[in-house]
Amino acid sequence: MAASGSKEVSHTAVEILEAGGNAFDAALGALCTAAIAEPLLVSLGGGGFLLALPEAGKPVVYDFFCQTPGRRRPQEELDFYPIMADFGTALQEFHIGMGSIAVPGVVAGLFEAHRDLGRMPIKDIMAPAIELARSGVEVDSFHHYIIRVLQPITKATPASFSLYESPGDSGHLIRKGELLRNVDAAESFEALASEGPDLFYQGEWAQRLSRDCGDMGGQLSLADLSSYRVERREPVVFRYRGTRCAINPPPSPGGCLVAFALGVMSDWASEEDKWGSKGHMLNLLRGMRASSLARHDYSLEAGLDRRKMDEFLDAETIHAWQESLKLNSLFSRGTTHISVADARGNIASLTASNGEGCSYVLPGTGIMMNNMLGEEDINPGGFNLWKESARLASMMSPAVAELADGTRYALGSGGSNRIRSAVTQVLVNLLDFGMSLEEAVGAPRIHLERDMLSIEAGFSAEALQTLESSAPRTHPWPDKNLFFGGVHAVSVTPAGQFHGAGDPRRGGEVAFARSR
Repeated sequence: MAASGSKEVSHTAVEILEAGGNAFDAALGALCTAAIAEPLLVSLGGGGFLLALPEAGKPVVYDFFCQTPGRRRPQEELDFYPIMADFGTALQEFHIGMGSIAVPGVVAGLFEAHRDLGRMPIKDIMAPAIELARSGVEVDSFHHYIIRVLQPITKATPASFSLYESPGDSGHLIRKGELLRNVDAAESFEALASEGPDLFYQGEWAQRLSRDCGDMGGQLSLADLSSYRVERREPVVFRYRGTRCAINPPPSPGGCLVAFALGVMSDWASEEDKWGSKGHMLNLLRGMRASSLARHDYSLEAGLDRRKMDEFLDAETIHAWQESLKLNSLFSRGTTHISVADARGNIASLTASNGEGCSYVLPGTGIMMNNMLGEEDINPGGFNLWKESARLASMMSPAVAELADGTRYALGSGGSNRIRSAVTQVLVNLLDFGMSLEEAVGAPRIHLERDMLSIEAGFSAEALQTLESSAPRTHPWPDKNLFFGGVHAVSVTPAGQFHGAGDPRRGGEVAFARSR
């Protein structure tokens, strides 16, 4: 079974499962298809994480997120500028241009995870993406909305506009219902399947990218690309309500913040209350407030190491925060996710992002590069102040959870800073309130950022009153919105029963594989 942000991505995963691939083949093939079907959310020019839980094995994280360059170019030489994305009810600033490109990791991660975990040939898991890129994917309502929101990026350069130009109305952006094709990307996948990742990191593509960066205000060098490595990491493992959870580890802080928030919330007697009650709402706010404050108190935006993580998640530390944040004294932002479970018991949880894209398209490839050096959420200390040759810290939090009865879950979310709050709330819905996956993912959410509490539509009058009276500032949203993340999740029981949920906020789709 697979859940993701589009029917094409979920169907690719199922197609690979039915052809004899395992959950990891399926997740990696789905990632390739996402680069075609969700091109403003994920790209071969971006980065991500795969949390793999093999059958009867230990979970491992493949960190193929973006890396900072080996040198910082003077600000006055950079092609680096702000744009405003209009989400309808909120505006958000992003920075794009050649100077915003960080060293991409998706291609390296795709090949390395496949080498370790895959069963099918790489060309076979890329085949659905290649076919879709040539035949075209119909633009649905959600992706039409994203294209409209990010017009300043899609229209920034002739090359980026050409990726999203209407096939029937030259000079205009593609419309809902039209077919989005990318023949260059199809040929790029074929070249990668034939030549391997060296094409991207050392060969012709790497040389062109580094040359263009040097000539056009970017910061990547050939050495930055050729030295990029995928990192295998042990996930953060913790327990919540008796359930063993594993989530993305340091140096990225997102997973630790989820674990920390749930730890602070764990002393609330959830069995004595119902979802949406005053106690539930206050406890959610408490966990969000704790993770928000702790992020800055522990300087997590600068990255984490294992020593600091152990201190941060220590039982005494969590107890102290529980005591200081009682329920009545709380107060004085392109990413996609793919979850896959197979009949052998393998679980794959993969989150990837291109930021919003920098507007530069590597010539002849159909691949837009990331703008991770222009993302405020992962550069909270200021732009162009990053440490050289270091992994960027990410809020991405792909997770797996295993109940005492052996039921396994895979989940994760897109949504920048909202990732941690979305994953936390879905886990609470599952483990505190026993919701089904569909209920847990579909339930309304909140998100606390500094002193602003965003509240999604759908809460009861009691819950709204509690929330509005417990935060300095509140911002109600009229409908469910992608602002609050996109959690795509699957589960499998020891008896082989599968369940799944795709988040309607981000065009979520679930697909089942037929038994072979």
